[in-house]
Amino acid sequence: MHHRATAPSPSPSCSPSRRTLLTVTAAAAAAAVTGATAPAAHAARAETSDRGLRRIIDRMSLEEKVGQLFVTRVYGHSATDPDPSDADANLAEFGVRTAAELVERYHVGGIIYFAWAHNTRDPHQIAALSNGIQRAALARPRPVPVLISTDQEHGIVCRVGKPATLLPGAMALGAGGSRAHAREAARIAGAELAALGIRQNYAPDADVNVNPANPVIGVRSFGSEPGAVAGLVAAQVGGYQGAGVAATAKHFPGHGDTAVDSHYGLPTITHTREQWEELDAPPFRAAIAAGIDSIMTAHIVVPALDPSGDPATLSRPVLTGILRERLGYDGVVVTDALGMEGVRTKYGDERVPVLALKAGVDQLLNPPRLDVAWNAVLKAVRDGELAEARLDESILRILRLKARLGLFRQAYVAPEGVDRTVGTRSHLARADRIAEATTTLLRNEGGFLPLRPSRHGSVLVVGADPASPSGTTGPPTTTLATALGELGFTATALSTGTAPTAARIEEAVAAAAGRDVVVVATYNVTATGTQRTLVARLVATGVPVVTIAIRNPYDVARLTGQRATLATYSWTDVELRAAARVLAGRAEPRGRLPVPVRSADDPERTLYPVGYGLSYR
Repeated sequence: MHHRATAPSPSPSCSPSRRTLLTVTAAAAAAAVTGATAPAAHAARAETSDRGLRRIIDRMSLEEKVGQLFVTRVYGHSATDPDPSDADANLAEFGVRTAAELVERYHVGGIIYFAWAHNTRDPHQIAALSNGIQRAALARPRPVPVLISTDQEHGIVCRVGKPATLLPGAMALGAGGSRAHAREAARIAGAELAALGIRQNYAPDADVNVNPANPVIGVRSFGSEPGAVAGLVAAQVGGYQGAGVAATAKHFPGHGDTAVDSHYGLPTITHTREQWEELDAPPFRAAIAAGIDSIMTAHIVVPALDPSGDPATLSRPVLTGILRERLGYDGVVVTDALGMEGVRTKYGDERVPVLALKAGVDQLLNPPRLDVAWNAVLKAVRDGELAEARLDESILRILRLKARLGLFRQAYVAPEGVDRTVGTRSHLARADRIAEATTTLLRNEGGFLPLRPSRHGSVLVVGADPASPSGTTGPPTTTLATALGELGFTATALSTGTAPTAARIEEAVAAAAGRDVVVVATYNVTATGTQRTLVARLVATGVPVVTIAIRNPYDVARLTGQRATLATYSWTDVELRAAARVLAGRAEPRGRLPVPVRSADDPERTLYPVGYGLSYR
């Protein structure tokens, strides 16, 4: 992969430490070029780079070293002038008012952006926040740029919203089955993140979703087939990193077969070692072979890999024994968020970061109390529990990554780059085309679809309107109705929610009278949920019903009587617009199930196998 950055010429007034940084990182960036480089020459450049980076580490104070290991949230849209409420939140949680002060006090190596922390209002604001954070880091006596990150998986996990380009999520891309599309989606997403100063993305998800009841992964996974998932993961690694953004395969050693959400509990994966090798390991092996920059740990217990009962994030047998030694990975290892309950159930918040480092972690992500975690690591070194050399080992990996990304050469982003890259017409058009190839037609009784304005002109769209993943799209019923309206139909939206009340169901039934067709957006239908009642009551009116599963494709197994069913794997605008085009026959349904759909009454019976999908031809 190639990470290009323009190096500014150091001025004569540069301090020795700053001048050394610029010189060192020019070598470091050169060492990052991979591919057809001769091994001996590559090793020589890497040695030169590491020697320079080690000099940077040697000049750090212990407090600065500890800080480099942490990636934290911070509130506010500006590094120096946040809104008063965000300044108050920072003061309450960190004892400082601004992101700049946070960098100054804790010397943090990374910052993660969230919409709820008000970091991601609009592209130019995000770029300015990134520049403000870097300005604070580079103004220090021993300047080291900050690695800014976020979770921009697309689909149902998305921190940066419109006007940035929003793309299909992992399971949708799995349904599309195109590695080229997966790579292109990551390239577009990566280019836009890099233009905003976000240089590490916690994507792609490398979990193999073999459990339909998985409450935390589901459509965030590319599918249930390890080989297919591995190919798409590798493609996205190439796309992101080719665009100058560090990709992160997650959640090692594999979070795809759990019925517990590690945000709220500690899941146990009961796979044998052989099952793990066959099901969970292939995507991570593929990511490593593709040159993945970082791998995120999972807060899960896998007794076959470590019988201690410790979550993988804190497990030396898993992170050092398997990931480092067996799989040969020497890149950055980052924890999943340390505020999640899965990593906090066995040990206190002051022990978790220390145990994670002892297990083999490099980056400590978003602890619930930064001061507690930061001081715990500092104390562990001073008390001799953690060797300072152990910190140096992780910091070297982190600095190597920053150097490969060109951050030492040029940490800032330009407003023109935002305008030239983010949400461009060509990116938006490509997102629509990629999405069009993912919509999956699961049922089409008597060839009812596609709809025609001449025969099905009056359409009622009802159903679930879950919150927008990015806060900038939807609501789904409105998006579908608007898209159908643009395609020549007269469409009306009526939101009935994920748990329709009896009154709302009656309203929908009344609204269906005189319509040519009712489209129902379903969202994770359950055996006892009232979404089933809604569909049954609408079917009973005699008006043809079409359902669209806007999250998990398993909904089709719990519904009867509908004339047709589509699966979109997410409810963001780009996927819903594609579904509308498929409904109207403007696009062919080309998606194929990347997971099996089993009978709701008999899980051993497969209703729709992997690879299933109808077409109009």
